[in-house]
Parts: sequence; structure tokens; C-alpha cells
Amino acid sequence: MPKTYFITGIGTEVGKTVVSAIITESIQGDYWKPIQAGDLDNSDSHKLKKLVSNKETVFFDNAFALETPMSPHAAAEIDGIKIEVSKIKRPETSKDLVIEGAGGLMVPINDDEVIADLISNEDIVILVSRHYLGSINHTLLSIEALKSRGLSKIGVIFSGAEHPTTEAAIRKIGNVGVIGRIDEEPYFDQMVIREYAEKFRKRLCEI
Repeated sequence: MPKTYFITGIGTEVGKTVVSAIITESIQGDYWKPIQAGDLDNSDSHKLKKLVSNKETVFFDNAFALETPMSPHAAAEIDGIKIEVSKIKRPETSKDLVIEGAGGLMVPINDDEVIADLISNEDIVILVSRHYLGSINHTLLSIEALKSRGLSKIGVIFSGAEHPTTEAAIRKIGNVGVIGRIDEEPYFDQMVIREYAEKFRKRLCEI
């Protein structure tokens, strides 16, 4: 059966889009970003199209494309619309699917629902953790939030320069699988994405 990988992060600007490209390339699956807030001319979907080189991937349109680069609930209010989980239907595909969230798990999409409400119990959740002061706390809180929702298929990808003590603490206390780490690369292009896709492929199958 096709698998769905939901890509989320411990905050904004931690590397979700690069990770989404790597996972999409690794599994040669399809890609979908349900909610895009701002940068509509250079959206995450646009970026993925430039980074993913296989010919199998289909890029599905956003369910909501919002004009303002803000939290989805605020951007939607400015646009005069209301986002609801019930209105967000996953695209139909026979292939594995990569879904990229917006911001972190508890980012609101309206007054009652958050990004985590878009995750299905059957999804494999890939949590992107970037090292900074406080990132251990943010990572473990995100893992706790996922587990509290009954989500057990969780894998962590670290982003940035290696920090062994941080990674060891998250691995041990969070009790989750670690897929790997993305170095501070000078740039990301199709070749770099393919290299990481190959490196992560085996671990992805083990989550």
C-alpha cells in the first residue's frame, strides 16, 4: 500500500522544504503542500519542482494559497476566508505521498484547529529539528505532542552542524528513530538532494 510521509518541524525556517525534497526524491513519490501562506510566486511547491529531479513525482496544487506570509489562520483572515480541516482533501494517488506542513505542529489554521489536525494516524511523521538554544525542548515537546495524539510512526531529521549531545538527548529521551542529519551545505541543488535521498532511503523504510 502507498505510504504518506507528513513533514513537520519544531518551528519555522528549520528546513522542512529541503527535507520534503529529499524524501520526495528518495521515494519518488508525489508532493503536496495543503496550505501555502505567502511567497505564491516562489512557493514551496515551486522550490520542490526545482530540487526534485525524478520524472515520476506529481506536484499537487495547494488546498489553500494565501497571500500573506503569516500563520495560516491570520493570513486566511486577511484574505477573507476560513480554513477548515474538513475542506482539505488529500489528493488521490497510487504512489507514496509527501505532505509538507506549515510551521510547527501547533500552528493554528483557525480558532479551533492546528496543523497537527491534518495528520492521519497512518502517516509516517518526519520531524525536522534544527540545532539552536532551546531546540532540545522544542523537539521533545513536538515528539510528545505527536505521541499524545496516538501517532507512533515518527522519525527525526536533524538540520545543521552536528551537535552530538543535543542529538543524543533527543534520541534517548524522545525514544524515536533518527533518519539522519543534513549538514550546513553551501547550497542545495538537484545533485545534493539526490545524495541525501540515497543516504536516507534505507532508514526511511525502517520507520
